[in-house]
Amino acid sequence: MSELSVTVLGSSGSYASADNPCTGFVLRSAEAVVLFDCGPGTAGPLQETVDLNEITAIVISHCHPDHWLELPVLRNVFIWFHPRSGVPVYGTARTREMEQALRVEVAHRPTPFAWSTIDADSSLVIGDQHWTFDRTDHPVETLAARIAVGGRTALFTSDTGPGWTFTDFGADVDIAFCDASHLAAEEDQGIPHMSAREAAERAEAAGARRLVLTHLMPGADPVAHRAEAGAVYGGPIDVAEAGSVFEI
Repeated sequence: MSELSVTVLGSSGSYASADNPCTGFVLRSAEAVVLFDCGPGTAGPLQETVDLNEITAIVISHCHPDHWLELPVLRNVFIWFHPRSGVPVYGTARTREMEQALRVEVAHRPTPFAWSTIDADSSLVIGDQHWTFDRTDHPVETLAARIAVGGRTALFTSDTGPGWTFTDFGADVDIAFCDASHLAAEEDQGIPHMSAREAAERAEAAGARRLVLTHLMPGADPVAHRAEAGAVYGGPIDVAEAGSVFEI
């Protein structure tokens, strides 16, 4: 049995495609089940992946809606349908502000979430999962995450432009889930995301043993993304798809 598994709930960048929700991952280990990001549409596949009562904690990378807007939906689920309280939620200060602005108080019902604000200096221990963070190159405070379980390590770049590399933060990881929203032909357009080439270049420099390209824009050609990354990165390459499971 693997020490850590990652299930992709959705991986579509900025908005959902017809068959792929926005960003969301479930990280399961022996002692924890963590939901990392929960963009629009992820509540459905989340229920196919885990029993909602199993969720140990929720971690949100940043305040852009395609990464957290299913959280108010889960709040309602935990108030009315699968009653829970004190579910730990970790996110940036702005994400917390935005989620609180959408909160509707319900008399005689406990709030299901226990919020904690995190930043690039934070570290978390969630069961047997050890989380550390680093701020990426994105217009809002955005946190890349490195998760270690036993002798295995996964890295998520979250959303980032080319001004951030994870060589120091993410060196020697078993698997790297990298923002690869577009192709190299669009690198000069000021898009605050990495191309497949840039993602692969950073994964190669950091010594990541497996690369997963994620956050592709709807309509993007995954074959082209994989080919562009393969010209730079020498290890195995996948493109994240809804329902994909990676055993680490």
